Amino acid sequence: MRYVIGIDIGTQSTKALLTDTTGRIVAHHSAAYRPDTPAPLWAEQWPAVWLDAVTRTIALCVAQARAQGIDPGQIAGLCISSLYGGSGIPVADDMTVLHPCLIWMDRRATKEVDWVRRTLDVERLYDITGNGLDSYYGYTKILWLRENRPDIWARTRYLLPPNAYIIQQLSGELAVDHSSAGNIGGVYDIRRRQWSDEALDMLGIPAAMMPARLVDSSEVVGGLLPRWAETLGLAPGTPLIAGGVDAAVATFAAGVTQAGQHVAMIGTSMCWGYINQQTDARHGLVSMPHVFNGRDDLYVFGGALTAGASVTWFVEQFCQAEVAAARDTPHHDAHRLLEADAAQVPAGADGVLFLPYLMGERSPVWDPQASGAFVGLSLTHSRATLYRAVLEGVAFALRHNIEAGRRGAQSLDASLIVVGGAAHSDLWMQIIADITGFPVLSIAEDVEAALGAALLAALGSGLVDRDAAKKGWVTLVERARPDPARQARYDDRFQIYADLYPALKPLMHRLQER
Repeated sequence: MRYVIGIDIGTQSTKALLTDTTGRIVAHHSAAYRPDTPAPLWAEQWPAVWLDAVTRTIALCVAQARAQGIDPGQIAGLCISSLYGGSGIPVADDMTVLHPCLIWMDRRATKEVDWVRRTLDVERLYDITGNGLDSYYGYTKILWLRENRPDIWARTRYLLPPNAYIIQQLSGELAVDHSSAGNIGGVYDIRRRQWSDEALDMLGIPAAMMPARLVDSSEVVGGLLPRWAETLGLAPGTPLIAGGVDAAVATFAAGVTQAGQHVAMIGTSMCWGYINQQTDARHGLVSMPHVFNGRDDLYVFGGALTAGASVTWFVEQFCQAEVAAARDTPHHDAHRLLEADAAQVPAGADGVLFLPYLMGERSPVWDPQASGAFVGLSLTHSRATLYRAVLEGVAFALRHNIEAGRRGAQSLDASLIVVGGAAHSDLWMQIIADITGFPVLSIAEDVEAALGAALLAALGSGLVDRDAAKKGWVTLVERARPDPARQARYDDRFQIYADLYPALKPLMHRLQER
C-alpha cells in the first residue's frame, strides 16, 4: 500500500493528514497560531511560524503512521495547500525572509489602490488579469512594501506564496503554482496562464521578482532534502507536489471539478466559488486557475473577510457567561450553548441585521473602510438574538456573493456544498439553506483543504489517474433544505441587508477618517 500527506496552511492553524490511495485517513495532526495584527486593518505572519507548524504536523503524522506499521518509504508524496499569501513573502538571494507576509486579510494598501486608480489604465489591468483593484489583492500589498519598506524592497529577490516558500525550504526547488500566481491579481495574465510583463511594467514591479517556473497544482516541484527527511522521518527525495490556494483546494476536495458546481468554504473567512472557463473582473469576483484542469478551468470566487471570525469575535467579547458555563459541559464549547438559545429566536433575529465587515470587506462590496454594524437593536434583544443575527449576517454575505456570481456563471448546480467550520453547526446550515434558497450539502469526512492536498499529492505521484481524481474521495451528505416560509422572510430581509451598506457607507467612511 502507498500513502500520501496533504497539508493545509491556514490563517489560524496548519493541518496535516496522511491517507491511503482511497482517501482513508490514517493519521492527522494540527498546530494552532494567530496572525500578527500590529495596527488596525493590518494582518501579517512570519513564515517561520508556518514552517514550524508544517514540519511538526508532518513529523507527528509520520510517527503515528509508523506506530501502525507503515514504513516511511511507502509515503509517495506530500502536497501543500495554503492561505492566500497576499503580498507573498519577500526573500533575499539566499532565501532569507526579509519581512512578514502581508496576508489576505491585510487592508493597509489603500493609498496604493488610489495610486493605481489615478495613474494607470485600470480597464487594461482588468482585461489582462481578470481581476479587480482593491487592497485585498497581493499586487497592491506589493506596492505598499515598495513604497513603505524601501530597505526591504532593495534587498528582495523574490516574492513567494506561502506554499511555494515552504516547498522551497523543504526541497531547495522554486516554483509557483498557477492558482497562487493568479490570486495575486494585477501581475498574472489569466488567459495566457503566465506572468504579465505588460502589467508588471505598468505597476513598476520588476518581473524578476516573480519566480520564472510556473507549474500545475499537481506537478512535482522537487524532492525532500536529506536534512529535512531525517527531521520528518521520511525518505530523502520524497516528491513535493505544488498544491495551491486553500479555497480552490478545498473546492477540489469537495469533488468540484466541472462548470456549475459551487462551494462555500466558511472558516475564518468565507469563500464562495464555482468553476468557469472565462471571467470578467467587472462582476466583482476573484479569478484564478483551478487546482484541477487549471489550464482550461478557472476557480471564480467571492468572499467575506470575517465570517467565522465574526462569530469568534462576538463570543470572545460578549459571551463570557456562556464560555464559563461551557467549561462544565462535555465539549467545552460555548457555541453549542449559544446555538441552542439562538435556535429559539425566529428567523430574521427579531428584526436585527448584522453587517460582518469587521476588517473592511471583500466582494461584492470591495471597501476597506466598510465596518461592522448591528442594526435594529432594542431593549428586548438578547445575546441569543445577536448571535443568530451574526450567523444570518454571514449567510447574507454569502448570498450577496452568489447574486454577483450569477452574472458571470454559465450555470449553478441546484445544490450548494458548504465546507469549513460552519458545517459543524446544524443551525447555521439551516440558516444558509433558508437564506440562499439552495439545499445544503457538506462532506461526511469532516476534512477540507488538507484532503484536497492529499488527493493532489496522489495525482502528482501517479497513485491515482485524472478520472479517479475528478471523482474525488469524499461523500457528500445533505444537511438542510430551504423552508419556504423562512425563505420568503429572508428574501425580504436580504433586500434590506443589501441596501444597508450603500446607506451607511458615507458614515462608515467618515468614522474611519476621524
